[in-house]
Parts: sequence; structure tokens; C-alpha cells
Amino acid sequence: MNSRTNTLSLTLLGEPRLLLNDEDIELPPSRKTRALLAFLALTNRPHRRDRLCEIFCSSAEDPRAALRWSLTKVRQLVNKLDATRLQADRERVTLVMEDIDIDVRQIATRLQASDLRPEELEALLYQLQEPFLEGADLPEQELFQQWLQGERQDVVRLQGRVLEKLSAHEQLNVPQRLRWAKQWIALEPLNPRAATRLVSELRLQQTSTELVQMTQHLIQRFRNAGMRWSPDREAADRENQASGNERDRQREFLMRQKVSFCTAADGVRLAYASVGRGTPILKAANWLSHLEHDWNAPIWSPLFRELASDHHFIRYDERGNGLSDWNVENITFEDFVTDLETVADASGLDTFALLGISQGAAVSIEYAIRHPERVSQLILFGGYDAGWRIDATPDTIREREAVMTLTKSGWGSDNPAYRQIFSSTFMPSANPDELAWFNEFQRLTTSPENAVRFLSVFGDIDVREKLAQVTVPTLVIHSRRDNRIPVSVAHRLTQKIPNATLVELDSDGHLLLGREPASGEFVRAVRHFIHTTQR
Repeated sequence: MNSRTNTLSLTLLGEPRLLLNDEDIELPPSRKTRALLAFLALTNRPHRRDRLCEIFCSSAEDPRAALRWSLTKVRQLVNKLDATRLQADRERVTLVMEDIDIDVRQIATRLQASDLRPEELEALLYQLQEPFLEGADLPEQELFQQWLQGERQDVVRLQGRVLEKLSAHEQLNVPQRLRWAKQWIALEPLNPRAATRLVSELRLQQTSTELVQMTQHLIQRFRNAGMRWSPDREAADRENQASGNERDRQREFLMRQKVSFCTAADGVRLAYASVGRGTPILKAANWLSHLEHDWNAPIWSPLFRELASDHHFIRYDERGNGLSDWNVENITFEDFVTDLETVADASGLDTFALLGISQGAAVSIEYAIRHPERVSQLILFGGYDAGWRIDATPDTIREREAVMTLTKSGWGSDNPAYRQIFSSTFMPSANPDELAWFNEFQRLTTSPENAVRFLSVFGDIDVREKLAQVTVPTLVIHSRRDNRIPVSVAHRLTQKIPNATLVELDSDGHLLLGREPASGEFVRAVRHFIHTTQR
């Protein structure tokens, strides 16, 4: 499959096969081990061990021991010819894919070519009709089955891309294209592009009776599904272009981002990721982030995708959070600042726009004061200069400490009611699905012990006396009805930071929902500010 030497090839269409330089390597009989190999290869990014236990070993008596056994088998398979492809430490596991080919990935790459002949497309379609990961189902592992179902749907979408090319191929005549168009709509009955193509080919076929019947049938089909579709080609093309596919966009950015690790002065491993090209934006870490799961977020992922579309966008997970080390001795404000310094140095950027969100705003302020030569613009959203303990009343302190006690006892439990305390103040206008997602996201990002430590550290943040020392261009953005950090705090930041500019958003969210108009206002404000303050 590849002319490079010492190349591993993984075949996932049909029964899984692993080949080294085109020679089969015998796979272990364990379905779980085969499934784990496929998962690590296809996702192509670091995973926390505890998350892998949830996905593959939740039904085991000792999940961590079961995971270690399967990882040992995978290591024996892929660490061939002195190449350490499976990299693991006490917290994370990564399969390095630089010299590992996967059949479905190669097919997706080939489909990007515009000059494929009909016979080449038919051969690809034949490959894609093989059952994906045959014999690798794990019915007792719900999370893996959900992932597997999603991957199988992606294979169906690849089949649809092949059929789309065949149904419009200039080397085929009208009856041939019509045959492929019918196969496409049979495969993806609610794909508006497939419906439009079928109607177009029927018009060329000049079969008026079939055209009328099929058009009426398709109109009713989409109407029953609550979807918009028009037999008018130009209108349909506009709708298709506008609708897109959210899962595909999320997957694209997740696969495009490069996750790396750097080490802080005290030995803590920090995970950071970069994606996109253009003027660099470095986002300071804030609590509740995860370099992988962020791309599925109904809150920040649409904004991140917009920023990454025309900027070199860099994010990292704070110590004790996300893909960075959780088992850490120190979590302090000074650690937050030095972690930002470590990531900024590891990124290799000379200068960058610095984006600070929530408590990340204070961290960004401190960094910009220490390193003004590296910060081209400072952007603060939902930020504050003083934590909840500063000048707090006894009642406020008791209330916050009670929340910390609830967090320690309830974090990660099946009942998300206590996490709703955070969700309802972060995003008061969120719908039930968005709140459910955020509740689960909190559990995935950190441990209960670290959640309490974060909440305590946030209470002691105080950069009030340093605001006048900021010398870089500064944009303060804040939601007018933010229930967690009132907009009056943003007014204070703007007044005390020299020459700062304030943009208020029409929102009640401390975190912005990607679907709300304020998200678009946020992105436009950031882009305009960076463009107009270029040094």
C-alpha cells in the first residue's frame, strides 16, 4: 500500500488486518484489543487512561488492569523494528501515526482528487462496501459502540462522495449517471444534494412522468423529516451550501489540530494544540477545557472554528485539567502564569494576540505585563481582576465554600444536579441538551479534587493594582447580562487598563453558545481589533 520502508498498514474495511511492509501481522483474538488498536489509530490523538477505561473496560472487574493488558498486546503489535509507536505514561496513551497507513483514510484522501476515472471510483466504492471493523463490536461497551456507529456512518458518507462523483462524471452518459444518482439517494435518502442530482439527471433523461412522481415523492420525504428541500436547482444549491454537516466540521478541526506536550518548570506535562494559519492567537487556559472534547462543544467550538479559519490558533489545557497532567502537586495563580509562559515558549511564536477567558483573563494580564514585547494584542472575555474571596462578605464566603463541599462530594457522580449550579450560571439560556452536554463535559475535564482546588485558587486572584501597568492594545468583551461576572467588572477593567476598548455583547452567558448571535459579534470584534491594531 505504500513504498516507504518499515510502514505499518491497518485495514479496517472487512476484518481488521495489520501489515508490516505488506506482510500480515497476526492480530490477537481479543475483540477488545482489536477495537482499541482501531480506536487509537483512527482518532490519532492522545487519550487519558481513565477515559479509555470508560470506553473499553467499564464492565471489567479491574478496568485499569484490563486496559494495561490490552495496551500490552497493542504495544507488541505496533512497536516493531525499534519504532516506539505506542507512547504511554501514567495518565495518557498515544499511538504515533507518522508511518501507519489506514485504508479508509487513504480512500478519503484519494477522493479529494478531481481526475479519478469512473473505473477507479467504482473500485473505491467496492472497497467501502466491506463491513467496517467486522467482528469488532463490543455490545457491553456503550461508549465504544457509539463511536463505532459514528465511524460506520462516516464510511457511508464516503460511499456517498463516490456516488456523487459518479453521478456527475463527464465520461459517463445520462443513463449511467442516472443509475448512480439513484444509488446515491437510496444510500442517503435525506441528503439534499443527492435529491437535487437525481432530479437534474431525470430532467436530462426527459422522462417527465418519472420526474414528476420522483419530485413529489422527494418533496414529501423531506417535509416529513422536517427538512427544507427545493427541486429548483439554484435554491437547493444555496440551501445545501448553507447547511453543511456539523459533525464533519467538528471532525475536520479535531483531525487537523496538532497536539503536542511541553514540560513546566516543576515537571508537569502540559498539552497544547495548534490549528490553522495566519496571524497567531494564543488562548490562555481556563478551567473546564479539553483539547479533544472542546471541538464537540455547543459553546466554544463554533467560535474556535471561526478563529482557526483565518488565524494560527493555539490552545492548551491547564495543569490538572483536560489532557495535561492531573496528578500535580501545585495549582496556584503563579503556576497558571508560568504554564502560559511555558506554552508560549514551546509554540515557537515571537509575538501573538493573547486571548484570556474568565480566570484566564487575569493570567493573560499578568503575562502581558511581564512580556509586553510578545503580546501584540490582549483580548479579555468574561474576565475579572479579583476573585470571589477579595472583599467578600461572610455570607458570600460561606456560600462559595458550600459549593466547594458539594463539588468534592458530587463531581463525577451519575446525578448531575449539583453541577447544574455551574451550568445555570455559565449559560442561563442553554437548552436541556446543551446543559446535559456541559454537565458531562465538566466530569470529563478534571477530577473532583482538582475542581475544588481550582475553585479555591480562583477566589484569591487579585491583579487590581497591576491593571495600569498593561501597555499593549487591549480589548475587553463582556456579556451585558453575565450572571457570574457582572458587566460592571468589565467597565472597571476598561477604565483602569490604559487605552482599553470595551465591547458589550447582547447575551446572558458567561460562556457563549455557538448558536447565539453574540458569538458572531464576538468573532467580528476580535478580528476587527486584531486587524486595526497590527503593529
